Amino acid sequence: MKTEKEKMLTGEMYDPSDAELVNGRLAGHTKAQQFNRADTDEERADIIKEMFGSTGEAIHVEPTVRVDYGYNVHVENNFYANFNCVFLDVCPIRIGKNAMFGPGVSLVTPEHPLHPDERNSGLEFGRPISIGDNCWIGANATIIGGVTLGKNVVVAAGSVVTRSFSDNVVLAGAPARVIKTIEI
Repeated sequence: MKTEKEKMLTGEMYDPSDAELVNGRLAGHTKAQQFNRADTDEERADIIKEMFGSTGEAIHVEPTVRVDYGYNVHVENNFYANFNCVFLDVCPIRIGKNAMFGPGVSLVTPEHPLHPDERNSGLEFGRPISIGDNCWIGANATIIGGVTLGKNVVVAAGSVVTRSFSDNVVLAGAPARVIKTIEI
């Protein structure tokens, strides 16, 4: 029989009120608060490397940052996130090398059932997010669970990405659509 955490990580319906998950969120929130209160870039870098599941060496994340758990966020080398980014990581969030996030970017893996009886049960599920190498996500963009972005993708500020896209495109809108191809 799977634990609620195992169900959560595999995208099955799970109970977020499970004690292990409540404690995991509390630990993630506490670590994020420590990060947000840190006085130096060096201190913040150490905390973010403890909070995230894995990181490259060269990463820079501006405060404030918010997470559900933190341990499901995986960023590769040369990652930059500007102020006020949100990583709701009930499922894995994987970000490739040389990725840049503008201020206010949100990556949101949790979802709730559409049917009101199921939604009111308190159960939820999630879907992972994967962002390829050399991506630039503009200010206040939102990427929802289940999305995979290829390499060299640019997401315009304020866009809402609800489906996956391949390499070398510029996305804009809500929902986001391809507005340009990047010639590589």
